[in-house]
Amino acid sequence: MSSVKYFQLDVFADHAGGGNALAVVIGAQGWSSEDMQRFAAWTNLIETTFLLPPSRLEADYRLRIFTPSREIPFAGHPTLGSAHVALDEGLVTPRDGRLIQDCGAGLLPILVEGQGAERALFVQAPPAEVVATGMDADPGLARVLGSRALGVLPPACVSGGRKWWVAELADEAQLREWQPDHEAIGELARHSESMGLCAFARAVDQDYQLVVRAFAAGAGIVEDAASGAGNALIAAWIAQAEPDGALARGYRVSQGREIGRDATLVLRIEDGQIWVGGQSVTVIAGEAYWPTGD
Repeated sequence: MSSVKYFQLDVFADHAGGGNALAVVIGAQGWSSEDMQRFAAWTNLIETTFLLPPSRLEADYRLRIFTPSREIPFAGHPTLGSAHVALDEGLVTPRDGRLIQDCGAGLLPILVEGQGAERALFVQAPPAEVVATGMDADPGLARVLGSRALGVLPPACVSGGRKWWVAELADEAQLREWQPDHEAIGELARHSESMGLCAFARAVDQDYQLVVRAFAAGAGIVEDAASGAGNALIAAWIAQAEPDGALARGYRVSQGREIGRDATLVLRIEDGQIWVGGQSVTVIAGEAYWPTGD
């Protein structure tokens, strides 16, 4: 039986119950991939991460990220939540306000801004590529979006760390009230080998500029409370399609209210690079005892 440090957090929130839940494990260096996968299935959270010693000189730590069914190379909220734990536990010290994470997507810089409860972290998202645009880019889009009134930008498939379809709806109210066809989104995800659909709408007279809902059928998730990777791909699409627009330098996002959460994500677009960030709060800190295969 192996004893490890175990944490549960809310990411992209400044209070418990407000963001996207995450499990973080410290001390699992002797665990096999199978041990980690079984533990991630047991937590039954969207993602569980394992903070490990760095394997590259440039990195401050190594991170492995698991959904309940498989390991993935990168995701935004697991990255930021894990960095939050690493800082709180004294495992890392920022250098010039930065950390370097080694994960399946490579070496990713993380900005550390502020201290204590006010601290915010930002990760530089992997480079993104727009691989298809328009309603005719996939036959499944028409079934998913149906008669929804769309916004300014056409739907697009964007790849970078993860692959998502992104679609702008005409207004915030329409997006928040939408009851999508989850079976159709699942078919779209399978056909395109993507995570599913990130739908967004522009907000008016709010303290956020975009509302986002992420339907991650490709990962077996009906709706994600806060998707860092998905939001980064939306930002990449906006930066390419509207380089001189009001959102071209960055904006704030509201996500998760439709499923009882209230996450806030901050997107920055600087010199063609996308940074996604926000605050995290630790809800549970303790020990876990887990049988390993050794």
